[in-house]
Amino acid sequence: MKIKALIVDDEAPARSELRYMLQETSDVEVVGEAANADEAIKLIKALNYDVVFVDIQMQGLTGLQLAEITKELSLPPAVVFVTAYGEYAVKAFELNALDYLVKPFEEKRLVQTIEKVSRYKASLEGLEHKKKIKSGKAELDLLPVQENDKTILISIDNIVYIHAQNERIFVHATGGVYSTSFNLKELESRFSNRGFFRTHRSYLVNIYKAKEIIPMFHGSFILRLSGEIKVPVSRRKASELKSILGM
Repeated sequence: MKIKALIVDDEAPARSELRYMLQETSDVEVVGEAANADEAIKLIKALNYDVVFVDIQMQGLTGLQLAEITKELSLPPAVVFVTAYGEYAVKAFELNALDYLVKPFEEKRLVQTIEKVSRYKASLEGLEHKKKIKSGKAELDLLPVQENDKTILISIDNIVYIHAQNERIFVHATGGVYSTSFNLKELESRFSNRGFFRTHRSYLVNIYKAKEIIPMFHGSFILRLSGEIKVPVSRRKASELKSILGM
């Protein structure tokens, strides 16, 4: 599974350049961008990012202050500083920064950073799984669904969205459409902190599958997902979604 990244920089060209470099590696999916630390904190609390690439000198809170905040989270993302200033490196590593990139840097240097992030992600997931086993709360990344007369297990990461229709619940995944005995409220709770968002009373969406937001009347949205699928975002949920996405 790809590394989910957040880019934090108050300069739009810098964000665009880093996004391009990260996407060229094929191992990273840039899920979000933020122009300042305050926006970044909201995004980090809303979705689980594997890594945050952050500038140091920004308006408002600095990148160092952002790192100070994120390290207190129960599942902190890796923090990689991307800056033109080398003099903050010691302080950055005191804050448990995973890496420190000084501009300009070559692609092979970025690849080394991504390898570090991948190892960090694996170790963090291992520790969290051990904690859950110890507490008796281990969870599988699988959902039991019905296909014809049998029950099969599908990966949560393969779910695009879940739809309630005529008192039945349908799970739309990359392998097909399935029914389930869970209701939307149960699934929303089960998938909390997994990137799923209740866009409408009848829809639960995997935000990582979102491709485009299409504005509609009276503040509502249409959310375009993988495969040209379109689901509604109610006016009540639109502002919450905008906050999550840093819009």
